[in-house]
Amino acid sequence: MCSHPFEPIIFKDSEVLILGTFPSLDSFKYEFYYAHKRNQFWRILEDIFDVRLENEAKKIEFLKKSKIALWDIVKSCQRKNSSDTNLKDIRCNDIPKLLQDYPSIVKIGFTGQKSYKLYQKHFSALHVETIVLPSPSPAYAKMSIKEKTKIYKGFFFG
Repeated sequence: MCSHPFEPIIFKDSEVLILGTFPSLDSFKYEFYYAHKRNQFWRILEDIFDVRLENEAKKIEFLKKSKIALWDIVKSCQRKNSSDTNLKDIRCNDIPKLLQDYPSIVKIGFTGQKSYKLYQKHFSALHVETIVLPSPSPAYAKMSIKEKTKIYKGFFFG
């Protein structure tokens, strides 16, 4: 069984929660969200907000300033690699408690279908706006980064 390696990045005034599935093997290695060098998450945010996020400190500072929280829906699971399709024996994080502890969160963006489907399965009774965003993983190549960025921008400013 593999447990989530780090805490959510969240602040008392966070308004938006970006909810992924489970950290990649590179995220485990570097102990930070979306750490795979080809993952497009941080590049998408850089393009939308016209910022440069060269290191973890700048990323955390940006998230705080922008009232964005990051976490993953999976607390623990079995897995063979970084792909969401290989996650087995999934246990979810306590999303209702997080939303109770941080009532300023008004919407959740899911970085892919797997995190959204798990949310729907376990937490569909929660009353918070949700949207499924395209996966920032380089493995999700059905959409260009430009198309992904447009959808993320709509989530933040739409």
